[in-house]
Amino acid sequence: MKEIFTNYGPIWELWWDGANGEGPNGKKQVYDWDRFKKTVRKLSPNTVIFSDVGPDIRWCGNEKGIAGETNWNLLDTVGFTPGAGAPPVDTLNRGNENGKNWIPAECDVSIRPGWFYHKEEDDKVKTPEELFQLYLKSVGRGANLLLNVPPDRRGRINEQDSTALVRFKRLRDESFNKVFVECNSDSVVINFEKPMRTNCIVLKESLNRGQKVSRFRLHLIESNNNSEDLKGTTIGNERIITFSTRVLRRLYLIIDDYKIGLVPNVSVSECLIPENLIEK
Repeated sequence: MKEIFTNYGPIWELWWDGANGEGPNGKKQVYDWDRFKKTVRKLSPNTVIFSDVGPDIRWCGNEKGIAGETNWNLLDTVGFTPGAGAPPVDTLNRGNENGKNWIPAECDVSIRPGWFYHKEEDDKVKTPEELFQLYLKSVGRGANLLLNVPPDRRGRINEQDSTALVRFKRLRDESFNKVFVECNSDSVVINFEKPMRTNCIVLKESLNRGQKVSRFRLHLIESNNNSEDLKGTTIGNERIITFSTRVLRRLYLIIDDYKIGLVPNVSVSECLIPENLIEK
């Protein structure tokens, strides 16, 4: 670790995998986690450390790249360790609403069936549409997305993977707008200047005072006066809500429940994504 952190960098993240190799005699490797952490903090204080229990970011409980629909950035870690001593996977997926430690979720998944390159899997690379779905279920639920893209036998990113990534980026760029409305109360109404054709609302919670929102509603009013309530739980860093395409003239955001203290600060943006990419 000293060699890596002094000869290379900057290193943004140190990833502690939960796997623990076992020898033929059944003896398992024992890790000095505290010493590892102190070494990294000394040599590279800006590096974030990932494991089942952080200390900076946590595993989301699966390798499918999917965060919990309810996803708190908080986690209780007393009595738990990385690997075999980790919290239950449902806890890792959701976090703890009143957890003592700020340890946001990171969703790991591979662009291929496995973590390494195999030529026979060149036709099994996830499509741009599949990657977009994973984006909705990770970043769109307040988590970070860590997408594994393995180098091929030339030491390069394979053409199949590269093409999928470029088209995935194009889908994101074309789908999400950058116009936000700030909400500093427990409700806000947005009247569109002209009816807006949309199928996606993005919410962002200001986290400089912690994660507050535990329950919210979006009340959609269409140009023909039809209406619908969409309900959600946590918002966090980002929450992407998708629905069937419709023309809206008004939108209400109602925060039904939040932690005691200051009213949450939430920003709202509307966007339009291809119908076939709406979260299934």
